[in-house]
Amino acid sequence: MDSDEREWINRFLSHLAHERRLSAHTVAAYGHDLSTLAEFCKRRTLESWQALENLHLRTFAAAQHGAGLSPRSIQRRLSAARTFYEFLMREGHCTRNPALEVRAPKPKKRLPATLDADQMGRLLAFRVDDSLSTRDKAIMELFYSSGLRLAELAGLDMAAVDIKDRTVRVLGKGNKTRIVPIGRQAIDALKNWLPQRAGLVKGGIQALFVGQSGRPLSVRAVQLRVAAWGRRQGIGVHVHPHMFRHSFATHLLESSGNLRGVQELLGHANIGTTQIYTHLDFQHLATVYEAAHPRARRR
Repeated sequence: MDSDEREWINRFLSHLAHERRLSAHTVAAYGHDLSTLAEFCKRRTLESWQALENLHLRTFAAAQHGAGLSPRSIQRRLSAARTFYEFLMREGHCTRNPALEVRAPKPKKRLPATLDADQMGRLLAFRVDDSLSTRDKAIMELFYSSGLRLAELAGLDMAAVDIKDRTVRVLGKGNKTRIVPIGRQAIDALKNWLPQRAGLVKGGIQALFVGQSGRPLSVRAVQLRVAAWGRRQGIGVHVHPHMFRHSFATHLLESSGNLRGVQELLGHANIGTTQIYTHLDFQHLATVYEAAHPRARRR
């Protein structure tokens, strides 16, 4: 690709900087991505931008992936090519956009961070000696016992919890209500917290969890308290509220194998969302296989 064709990149970058007023950092990123594409065209002996075909761009994306570039970075380069060709078409230099319908490889799904049962036990094994530690214990036991989202727990009021029936009524995403069981240790922690709460709450506040001021506890306060207990208990990783939900789902699925039941407890509308928790470790799978498969049972 000769210098005249490469000059179109400079014109495009000037357009981004002066007409669209993008930041210098963004303009530089476009420049780097398009220079990479220009080098690819040179190796393929493509003489002009008009010569670049849809198949060439698919090959370009595949080559970038083979070189170790992340799917997100490849998507950014393809996006840069699409925007560049829109400019070329507007300027009359090209008649079509070969970057349309070219997609980057799908990124691998990141598995949610979890604590194993021993880590969770260590995290929750702290003495309560004041109202705040009593409250925090109830919060974390309820998180792990019932798999609640942070917003769901922070939004609980007194009427949502039925201590006798050992259930909690949760208002989830899409304003959908579900009833979730509460485990024995979470019930015990809540029973310890409720008298402490009565001494803190003021007026007619109905929130289940309140701070020292007697006002409802914010989601940020819950995040900070959970992280602080993770450090205090020596867990070694950053502990956040959603980690309890992930651990709840993973441990329950490992023990029961009931994906549909876990979906109901988590309040997932789509079972595909729940399937991410099927990342059972190999040792667990091997144990299940040895115990259950007729051809695997050892004599």
